[in-house]
Amino acid sequence: MPTAKPLAGLLAALLAGLAGTAAQAEGPIDAVPLAPVLPSTANLAATWRAASRLGYAPTPESAQAAAASPRAWALRQLDAAYAASKRPPMLPAELAGINAPLGDIARSFQAEREVRRTARETPKPGMAAAPKADAGGEKFSREMAQGAAAWRLMSCSDPALENPLLARMTEFWFNHLNVFVGKGPVRPFIGHYEINVIRAHALGRFEDLLLASAKHPAMLFYLDQAQSNSRGLNENYARELMELHTLGVNSGYTQKDVRELARILTGWTVNLKDGEGFRFAERLHDKDTKVLLGRTFGNESVAEGEEAIRYLARRPETARRISTRLASFFVADKPPPALVARLSAVFTDTQGDMRAVMRSLIESPEFWAGGNQLFKTPLDFACSALTVAGGVKERRDIGQTLGFLAQAGQPMHGWQTPDGYKTDAGTWLAPEALTRRADYAMDLARRTAEPAYLNAFFSVATRERIAQEPAQMRTGLMLSSPDFMRK
Repeated sequence: MPTAKPLAGLLAALLAGLAGTAAQAEGPIDAVPLAPVLPSTANLAATWRAASRLGYAPTPESAQAAAASPRAWALRQLDAAYAASKRPPMLPAELAGINAPLGDIARSFQAEREVRRTARETPKPGMAAAPKADAGGEKFSREMAQGAAAWRLMSCSDPALENPLLARMTEFWFNHLNVFVGKGPVRPFIGHYEINVIRAHALGRFEDLLLASAKHPAMLFYLDQAQSNSRGLNENYARELMELHTLGVNSGYTQKDVRELARILTGWTVNLKDGEGFRFAERLHDKDTKVLLGRTFGNESVAEGEEAIRYLARRPETARRISTRLASFFVADKPPPALVARLSAVFTDTQGDMRAVMRSLIESPEFWAGGNQLFKTPLDFACSALTVAGGVKERRDIGQTLGFLAQAGQPMHGWQTPDGYKTDAGTWLAPEALTRRADYAMDLARRTAEPAYLNAFFSVATRERIAQEPAQMRTGLMLSSPDFMRK
């Protein structure tokens, strides 16, 4: 077994290559001789780009399928992802609880709350002491949150379990409509939110996704909308709905618009006791006239809020904001303005049909241009490495990966503020962070067969450097290489 010193030197050399390759085109990849698994006519750069951006990493099967015509393959993946979004997820039996009926989750959470409340009460003289909090405690919420995190890792790394592009779109939209698992009432609902709001609407109309998010207890609790009513207005959700979810901070709305939107949404709450994930409480609704962005809204019960959300979703400012974020996520940290303009036009023309917007993005020359580079976030990297390893195979894969993500600064469902994690290279490309990635890759490699098919996508320099090392180290070094960090 090699000593730590040569290993450290090799890793340093491989990781240092990222600084020099982050802004380069993908010419070196095109120059690499083909591996036997790929047809001789394959466009390797395009295959890598399609499989790594519209999924997490190529597998031998996807590389083979995409090689002849990466663009055609990518468009087929879009259609397959849309079809998959209309079907229930393939949840392992042990995780089925995260997708239980919303009413069941609400009632179980309410029962958990009652156990905690009772445990805090001081018993009267002569009465038996209540059970301690950890007897019932937060076990239900904790297990639901853990199950949601496990599903995210399983779905992003196993194409047999989840369509890779659908997993990508779920990641994108969850980040855009972020909720924080550390806020207690959110925890038991986060898996249901991910599956039934984000995944189910990932390639549908944006306004349907936005409205489903607005009515889900995960969002209602996270941004305190469940507490907002005509007698005590809370503007948190209204503000983030305009600033982050739709228009954008510099789009021209005012504080008065935020307040008016908050008034429109009064009465949108959660009724845990009766097992209602969403409830419109008419008695808590502000029934006076409101004016949002120059448009008048009257007392139209729950429909008033629904129409306001659809109105915001259809605004041209929203089209630009969503298009910019999509282009940043799938094309380049600073996307070409012409691409954003075209995506915005499709968004507007189709009333936010995300399948149509994504088709335009995939068909764009900018998506395939070698100069438009992207660097993997920690979650992206972990899902990519797990994909190459064949997906989550045992419980320790989940624990190890969640631990890595926490150390790397991107804990699963762990971003506290509603703006979501940043995805640009400037945020994540740092020496200490790369060392953590290398450590994770080496640990995962111990139980992973060497992915020889990846050599076809690596530069000659990377292949030659790795080939000099013992066979037992090669898988970890492949997953640690600068080539693997790019997409």
